[in-house]
Amino acid sequence: MALNISCRMLLGWLGLAVLATAVAQTGDSLPVQPDYIGEIRRGPDGRLRAVPPDPASAAPRSAAPARATMIVGPGERIATLGEAARLARDGEVIEIRPGQYRGQTAVWTQNDLLIRGAGDRPVMLADGRSAEGKAIWVVRGGKVRIENIEFRGARVPSLNGAGIRFEKGSLQVRNCAFFDNEMGILTANQGDMSLEIIDSEFGEAPRHAGDLHHLLYVGAIDRFVLRGSRLSKGYLGHLVKSRARHSQILYNLLVDGPGGAASYELEFPNGGIATVIGNAIGQSPDTDNPVLVSYGAEGQRWPDNALFLAHNTLVNEHFAGSFLSVHSEKFPAGAEVWLINNLLVGNGTFPPPALGRFEGNQRVTRAGLLDYAGYPLRLANGSPLRGKVRPPGSARGTDLLPDAEFVPPVGTRPLFPASALAPGAFQ
Repeated sequence: MALNISCRMLLGWLGLAVLATAVAQTGDSLPVQPDYIGEIRRGPDGRLRAVPPDPASAAPRSAAPARATMIVGPGERIATLGEAARLARDGEVIEIRPGQYRGQTAVWTQNDLLIRGAGDRPVMLADGRSAEGKAIWVVRGGKVRIENIEFRGARVPSLNGAGIRFEKGSLQVRNCAFFDNEMGILTANQGDMSLEIIDSEFGEAPRHAGDLHHLLYVGAIDRFVLRGSRLSKGYLGHLVKSRARHSQILYNLLVDGPGGAASYELEFPNGGIATVIGNAIGQSPDTDNPVLVSYGAEGQRWPDNALFLAHNTLVNEHFAGSFLSVHSEKFPAGAEVWLINNLLVGNGTFPPPALGRFEGNQRVTRAGLLDYAGYPLRLANGSPLRGKVRPPGSARGTDLLPDAEFVPPVGTRPLFPASALAPGAFQ
């Protein structure tokens, strides 16, 4: 069957496109996606016809358009954070140049923002100022992500000045630092909020006698995740306090350290589902409260309550105390508690729960540990405790066997436990 001229021309174009694609493909790279130039179709009469592309329906080759980026800093068109927060639009990237930003408070209300420090981490110094009397930054947009920024020196008259006050939506904080704030991060109490903190550092709580300054205070939100982060040097308040419905505390270094005088290292005052896996949790000799981890001290808030504490290394440098306190009497329907394969260092009680599982928990002296991240945390290679515990299983669909471990100064690395499984956070 003979082709008409237009068909021959289109076949020629198709051949050239294929040849160009083959030439463009080199090494291990994938071929370039060719432009759509039409196709050959057989018409109702049985003859082949050239069908050109429809300009109105042609799809672009490129992926989603690049997000608009606003550059902020000295010498830029937008020099201050307050101005950036007023001008930002939904979906924008806010890129902050390195340097110190004194008294530059901001309220972020936009949705789908990415706010990041470029290069060396820019430092937000409160310098006696606050946004809305609350924090250096107030965040109440929709979906917001903050990366590579440091917050210092938040002070307000109510004594709970935060580096970030998070009030609405979802917030992810990655590779950030919070020092010398009355609260590092403080959240509102809305049941549809979520907060995720990854590879970040909190420390140096102000030393104000009688005031409770928590390094991280999470209100009654839906979901809270803390992963690969380091918290130390609290004072009277807690390192981490979470009232969330679901809390996941994974592969962190929650060790108060020399000079620290925190109360609890980790507290869930209203219960909820708390999953605590692969953390080093350490109490200093100068603690204000001899309990490391507390669950349910202020009574039940959520309908479902359970604590899963697996493969953590718990270090008590105080002369006495308790590694864990569960206030089961404050939960009328009971609270399920699993304590599996934890490593206990120092003095303190660690009683079996009234409801749940208790197995594989081991004690060791400091002499049996190697230094890690500045603390005695890792079992010696020849320790008789290696291979002494079994895989912990799963709870509520979550595998309790750690698949990562903390690496200093912050962050995690993948973990592939050997057959000789050890108790504690480090294999």
